[in-house]
Amino acid sequence: MTCIPAQMRRGPHWFSGSADAIFQNFNLLRDERPDYIFVFGADHIYRMDPSQMLAEHKASGAAVTVAGIPVPSTEAYALGIIDAGPGQRIRRFVEKPSDTTGLEYSPGKVLASMGNYVFTAEALVDALVRDAENPGSKHDVGGDIIPMMAKDGGAFVYDFDTNEVPGTTDRERGYWRDVGTLDSYYDGHMDLVSVHPVFNLYNEHWPIYSWHQPLPPAKFVFDEEGRRGTALDSLVSEGAIVSGGTVRKSILSTRVFVHSGAQVDGSVLMERVDVGRGAVVRNAIIDKNVLIPPGYRIGCDPVADAERFTVSANGVVVIGKGQKLD
Repeated sequence: MTCIPAQMRRGPHWFSGSADAIFQNFNLLRDERPDYIFVFGADHIYRMDPSQMLAEHKASGAAVTVAGIPVPSTEAYALGIIDAGPGQRIRRFVEKPSDTTGLEYSPGKVLASMGNYVFTAEALVDALVRDAENPGSKHDVGGDIIPMMAKDGGAFVYDFDTNEVPGTTDRERGYWRDVGTLDSYYDGHMDLVSVHPVFNLYNEHWPIYSWHQPLPPAKFVFDEEGRRGTALDSLVSEGAIVSGGTVRKSILSTRVFVHSGAQVDGSVLMERVDVGRGAVVRNAIIDKNVLIPPGYRIGCDPVADAERFTVSANGVVVIGKGQKLD
């Protein structure tokens, strides 16, 4: 895999939308000459075998195939919604609608786009060129390209529920989270720390690959009355140290340090967060390099939290990267 930095290959401007980002990287398509192109969103959590979606795309002769999943109608305002007709052809695609009609077989749900697309390369190039020439376009894949291709009759939907991934259970089938909001990001992490997680990181038949720093294992120290390093229902990353503190239902990233008497509950702590002695952190997302002073309290007083920090709609306290706490 090669990461391509942002470029200005088509005029004096950076990417003005997800469609323009692809348009400005046409040189890669000329170099590689692919027959099909996958465009997948990066702020979603799921497991998928894309080859099954590609096979269905080829069989249908579609210009684009959109992975779809049923979601509650109440979530439609934040997603791309699919109206599919006979043969899985998309009749209409609306990005973040204010009003929707439920599915015939499940009136309380709508069919949402997962943000995963398979394009026939020639059709994608044609659509992007047309979009680039439209001054009224926002140059967004979901907002402009897919509706255009649906109107042309070349868009089909792929049922994500049919995707078979080795090592998954029926309970995990169809798991997908859009983590584009603070609360959905938080909820996605809380899914991981349950006793029987609906999204299982421990599936050795379909592992999730990532880059791991050369760090020592996590460490839990002190076994004294009132000073015992413990973590329950939690995920603790390499290099983290729980030194006489208590961690419950939380995720600790690399190099997090929890000092004696500190309590971390229902929280997501990013790299190098330092929780001082006797501090309390509840229902929070704390970004990198935040030093929490001894005795400090986060998530304990809604009024005080709202005055000092960002607080999500569901009451999750969010502290930015490197933010100084007084």
